[in-house]
Amino acid sequence: MQNSSGQNASGIGSALEPASSNGQRLEVTVAGDEGSPRLDRVLAARLPELSRSRLKALILAGHITVRNAPIRDPAYHVAGGDTITIDVPEAVPAEPAGEDIALAIVYEDDDIIVIDKPRGLVVHPAAGHETGTLVNALIAHCGASLSGIGGVRRPGIVHRLDKDTTGLMVAAKNDRAHQSLTAQFADHGRTGEMRRGYMAFVWGVPSRQRGTVDAPIDRHPHAREKMAVRQGGREAVTHWEVQETFNGRDGRPVAALLACQLETGRTHQIRVHLAHIGHPLMGDGVYGPHFKTKASHLGPRSQAALGDLDRQALHAYLLVLKHPQTGEIMEWISDLPADLTLLRDCLRAAL
Repeated sequence: MQNSSGQNASGIGSALEPASSNGQRLEVTVAGDEGSPRLDRVLAARLPELSRSRLKALILAGHITVRNAPIRDPAYHVAGGDTITIDVPEAVPAEPAGEDIALAIVYEDDDIIVIDKPRGLVVHPAAGHETGTLVNALIAHCGASLSGIGGVRRPGIVHRLDKDTTGLMVAAKNDRAHQSLTAQFADHGRTGEMRRGYMAFVWGVPSRQRGTVDAPIDRHPHAREKMAVRQGGREAVTHWEVQETFNGRDGRPVAALLACQLETGRTHQIRVHLAHIGHPLMGDGVYGPHFKTKASHLGPRSQAALGDLDRQALHAYLLVLKHPQTGEIMEWISDLPADLTLLRDCLRAAL
């Protein structure tokens, strides 16, 4: 399939030309060897920079013509030699407004942005958090560099961190990157290089150096704001390994630092799984409230550091992924934030 400038119309090399003052136009010619003759499938194979849902929406909206006639049927059969014209409207502004919120940017290019999320920052606007979110911040920061996810000029969020969990997050800036990251996070490193690592301070010391929690997670049957290990829930797998152990002021083991890696991505997964095996996160008032008495075994400085923490002691320290455009394997590591560093140092000294 060739575009109007004679280049191969597959992937990033597709030449987009202005269709009007507020959009772009792409013309391709069907070579006849694309496999399926369906319009939507031919375009999906040849134009990976536009998602399947985006292409379908363009077809249904009458933005795609074949031999100068608008085609609104995704199943329409094209033939060799047909010219397909795709008018891509300019991405509309995102519904959430951009807000000037400071971000710790670890990496950014035309396709992705990686940030080190602070505590207290909600990822998505929702009831009770309509403003002041990471999405609001990214819309303001990225501005015109967002080419549109599904036709909307917004960042593509493919994973989340809880409001009070700190650490590394990646967002897509265009449809192609969004598709790639979505596939990588759905795979969770089973067949690819993508990895997510977390540092977790937990109550108690596991009896083994490493282990795996393979337990399904679903909504809690009574407390709807919580998740729980439940038969029939969605598959959830967390791998953990002890990095360090800490003694209380009586010299007995009281806490540990675990490195966790996810094989799935369920809501509150690490928090639920570690509580399930009897080692809830320090500071987690939702999944570890019965462990508050454990704090009495800590030294006064450790107790003060834990009290000042006022959140679950969880940090997303590692992110590895394949770059959506170049295919390069990229890795980022985030040091513990100041509040967790203070907690660790006090626990080490048993103070």
